[in-house]
Amino acid sequence: RRSSDLTRETSSAVRSLGGNHCPLVLCKDSILDAMGWTVLNCFLISLVTKTFVTAESDRIVTGEGINIYSFKIESKITSRFAHSVITSRAVNSANISKEVDFDVDLPKTAFITNFSMTIDGKVYLGIVKEKEAAQKVYQEAVSRGKTAGIVKASGRKMEKFKVTVSIAPASKVTFELTYEELLKRTFGKYEMLIRVKPNQLVDQFQIEIHISETQAITFLDAEANFLTNHLIQAVKTSFSGKRGHVFFSPTVDEQRSCSECPTTLLDGDFLIKYDVDRAISSSDIQIVNGYFVHFFAPGNIPPVPKNIIFVIDKSASMDGHKIEQTRDAFLKISEDLNEEDYFNFVIFSTDVTVWKESLVKATARNIKEAKAYISSLTIYGATNINKALWRAAKLLEDSSSIEHLTGRRLSLILFLTDGNPTVGETNGQRILQNAKEAIKGRYTLYCLGFGNDVDYSFLEQLALGNGGIARRIYEDSDSSVQLQGFYEEIANPLLLDVHMKYPDSSVNDITTSIFTHYYDGSEIVVAGKITDNELTSLPVEIKAEGARSNITFNVEGKVGEALQQQYIFGEYTERLWAYLTIQQLLEKHISAQGNEKDALKSKALELSLKYSFVTPLSSMVVTKPDNEAKNTTLLADKLTEAQRRYDYATPSASYKMGTSLSFVDGDPHFIIQLPERNESFCFNIQEKAGVILRLVSDPVRGIAVNGQVIGKNKDGSKDKTGNTYIGKLGFVSRKMDLKVEVTTHAAIVYSRQQKRVFHWKHAVNMTDEDLTLSISKGSTMTLAMGGDATFEIVLHRASKNHPKHRDFLGLYTLDSRRFSAQTHGLLGQFYHPMDFEVYDISDSGRKGTCAKLAMKGRNIMLNGQWRKDFRADPNDGMDTFCWFIADSGRGLIDGSASDYISSSLFDTTDVSAKTDASSLSNANLY
Repeated sequence: RRSSDLTRETSSAVRSLGGNHCPLVLCKDSILDAMGWTVLNCFLISLVTKTFVTAESDRIVTGEGINIYSFKIESKITSRFAHSVITSRAVNSANISKEVDFDVDLPKTAFITNFSMTIDGKVYLGIVKEKEAAQKVYQEAVSRGKTAGIVKASGRKMEKFKVTVSIAPASKVTFELTYEELLKRTFGKYEMLIRVKPNQLVDQFQIEIHISETQAITFLDAEANFLTNHLIQAVKTSFSGKRGHVFFSPTVDEQRSCSECPTTLLDGDFLIKYDVDRAISSSDIQIVNGYFVHFFAPGNIPPVPKNIIFVIDKSASMDGHKIEQTRDAFLKISEDLNEEDYFNFVIFSTDVTVWKESLVKATARNIKEAKAYISSLTIYGATNINKALWRAAKLLEDSSSIEHLTGRRLSLILFLTDGNPTVGETNGQRILQNAKEAIKGRYTLYCLGFGNDVDYSFLEQLALGNGGIARRIYEDSDSSVQLQGFYEEIANPLLLDVHMKYPDSSVNDITTSIFTHYYDGSEIVVAGKITDNELTSLPVEIKAEGARSNITFNVEGKVGEALQQQYIFGEYTERLWAYLTIQQLLEKHISAQGNEKDALKSKALELSLKYSFVTPLSSMVVTKPDNEAKNTTLLADKLTEAQRRYDYATPSASYKMGTSLSFVDGDPHFIIQLPERNESFCFNIQEKAGVILRLVSDPVRGIAVNGQVIGKNKDGSKDKTGNTYIGKLGFVSRKMDLKVEVTTHAAIVYSRQQKRVFHWKHAVNMTDEDLTLSISKGSTMTLAMGGDATFEIVLHRASKNHPKHRDFLGLYTLDSRRFSAQTHGLLGQFYHPMDFEVYDISDSGRKGTCAKLAMKGRNIMLNGQWRKDFRADPNDGMDTFCWFIADSGRGLIDGSASDYISSSLFDTTDVSAKTDASSLSNANLY
């Protein structure tokens, strides 16, 4: 056609298709005819845009035809106990089946109680079951390549609940999720957090909060980090007497990020804050439907002075951002000490250093000196947790003989670390026992775990076993603020040894009623069952130790008064009691042993199932339809804080590699773990015995690590499997003029023209300038090379009676972020961020789980396999799932495996140039 004809027909065709299509003309050939016209073979294609706004209405269509036309969050707060329901409604406006996501965040302190999907009138319900009974579902789903877990960590305070379901054309789906939580009082206010992220404009968007208290509300505020001056007008808050109300329902135009934009402003945290009037009484006792709840928060009391020991980790892993933020935090904390407080610092790495021989008063002069000391902290060495805690407890014990440090004072230890014990006593159970014996219930231990690499479950046991709590400090720009915030929570103890006494003849199944301390701005909550059906009042006696004298509070709860209250939902006292009981049973379970541990677990599980709470002991089984007209079973779990270590970060299909926990172990299995993204890749390198492989090479820091391959059999005979292992490791630090050879018998250190030998069979804790070497239990060795690198080596012993098999080594990188951007090697190349995407996950029957990997411009076939991680358990290891790349990691690694062969165990030649050249041939691998 003439170009004018083509344009005219194209325009006509587009109009016939409707205004929501984008024309694309593809022309294959062109020739010149006798008239001089250009002749084209053309095809007219209409592309449906992914997101568009029709001219007739404000209806927004996203996801190529999925319209989420209603999204509502409704919360009913009755005396601090919040019952929240999230409801999302969507319709498929396309003419083919489409997937729709229900993707919401809820507070990590909340328990999910109900979930349902309604698709064209058919209801799919979630059912809460015992976790162990539901694990088979999870394992089957993982083996098929399905994402069985639908709950992930989302930032610091939230958990992400996500379900994806396919619906037919013109079909509608309604999702409804219910969760409950007890709002915690901190710094004199209750806070409720709602994550707002609809990802599109919504016709009917609404957040509504109803608050009912038995004491008058003194203030109520709602704020969000996405509110503009215009949008803030849509937030309506009101309160009168004992009732409060928050309402937020912006129109579609108010939601827009600009006047004509199809994108939304609603993306962030919506925070509700309030408190109640305690002028008449510091106690509030409510009795409803056979259960009681008692809130106790006295004020206007002078603070109790503190004896406080700050225990700070300055090992090599604290280098950089961590130690800087720690210095900043403790400079500010030092300034915030009360004048009557006494304090000291215990600083530890391989060794332990005490600032002063005894506690000193928080005078202006001592604080100034302490700030100078903190400012001078430098990092080095390993992590001697056992000795640091013992020294802190000894300082407090010695202070008990000093008259002005005894009496009405709170003694506590604030312990900060970012790692695991690597020197001295490294057995976790023995450290727990030693700490308990040193503290003897006399002092409170608070544990702060810095970053994602810390063993949080260990710190949790340590703290809960000694009257305190653990808290994770996230490695971010505000780490210093997080540290200060935690200290501020415990800065002003008002009462010690608080005993809440209830009449035994009237109540039972009471939650914790004895508290070692009460801090200003917080609240004590006790709940229980009423056993006396004729009860008209509930007298309570509260005894505690104050700063100047012992204090007794006598309060009384009236049954008749409580029954007259118009509560938003009547079963709240019973469900609050169950929620609080489960939380406390789970806390006790962490540090309990033997039969007591089993009994606590059994009771917590029983209550979880009875009240349909998704807890760490129970799971919600969700059944959904899929594209093949079959049902797929998914699992909603409750994450513990320790599990959040692996899931922290916002999920995404395509992302960058972050910190890598890479290792080589077994036959030699190379595994690249990405804990921030919950993903792992693995490959094998099959080379002949005697070949030396370049594992890590950092020319900037002058670090090199090489490993020598050995055969499976002692006598050198060929094994039928062809398996090979790592038998020797060579470590080089040019900066330290250091070489370390590790074999299955010993570690040989070459430094300053000296040779020292450390045998595996001996416990070793050696520090020499910047080098730290420790051997524990004859099976693990930690090697720290100043602030540049830390490695863990695992020794695998062959059976003593086996005639052929031999010992071998495994190598684990503990702090890959310390290496420079030029680091390379079979492990080292994965220490850098890189883009990748795993897609097309499928179950290939006998072949197992398959997928594809897009990375470095390459497309690589993946197979799901199980490998062993021996860091925590050198004997049996822990199963870990990874995506396996065949042919010696071809496509995943730069170049080919032969590029990584070294000439000697201490070779420091850079291999990156060779791999850059040979990697050009690895473009498409499936």
